Amino acid sequence: MKNVMLILFVGLLSLGVTAQEKVAKIEFKTDVIDYGTIEKGSDGVRIFEFTNTGNAPLIISKVKSTCGCTVPKKPDGPIMPGETGEISVKYDTNRVNPIRKTITVTSNADTPSVALKIKGLIIDSSKQNPLEKKDKSVMEQQ
Repeated sequence: MKNVMLILFVGLLSLGVTAQEKVAKIEFKTDVIDYGTIEKGSDGVRIFEFTNTGNAPLIISKVKSTCGCTVPKKPDGPIMPGETGEISVKYDTNRVNPIRKTITVTSNADTPSVALKIKGLIIDSSKQNPLEKKDKSVMEQQ
């Protein structure tokens, strides 16, 4: 009876040891990049930096955005444990409007899908804003 209990105990102990699998973990410095207010035609490239804090290689399989105006670029190879990587995002700054876009990162990490966001406002200072206060009334301008 003691031998059976010993075998069961050793079996359960070895099962617990093998259950600790190696897994990649992705940690971003920030999950939101704020462009702020920028001019039309400005540089629209921004970088999301991340670190693999797990104990297995991190492989990013897909990075996609919510529209064609935002073009993300993923790292080519695996990111080893403890190493850092970058996801480059290029937004089309020729569109004058507020920026509110989401980039979805799919990987083999313990959290397989991560949402990153960009935000900001693109303005065209060469055009007059119709909401700005004018010196003269509409009748006096004619």
